[in-house]
Amino acid sequence: MKRHTPTTIRRPFANYPHAVEVPAGMRLLLLSGQLGIGVDEHVPEGSEAQARVCFANIAAILAEAGGGPGDVVKLNAYVTGREHLPGYMAARDEFVAGPAPASTLMIVSGFSRPEFVVEVEALAVLPA
Repeated sequence: MKRHTPTTIRRPFANYPHAVEVPAGMRLLLLSGQLGIGVDEHVPEGSEAQARVCFANIAAILAEAGGGPGDVVKLNAYVTGREHLPGYMAARDEFVAGPAPASTLMIVSGFSRPEFVVEVEALAVLPA
């Protein structure tokens, strides 16, 4: 995969390219948004802990499909406030394999339950 970050536009705010080019013949895996809730229904407190659960879930889905974190080409993340950005970014930076995927981060008003503060969805590309 080829990353694109033209020098004619502003560099990204964090560790991600502006675009990722996927070669022909790859499989596309679209992951639903993952919330910070474990198999035991436990929702940890704080954005970093919840983001770690989100990324663990994403890793499990990727593994089941025959992939891993390095196959992620796009992350979309949602947090419920600016105060959750540092925690999310810390967990994201641990998960992201180099080179980093394209990325979007949005602040939203909330999720299906008030204890959730982070949701992460991913797009991955796997060998055919």
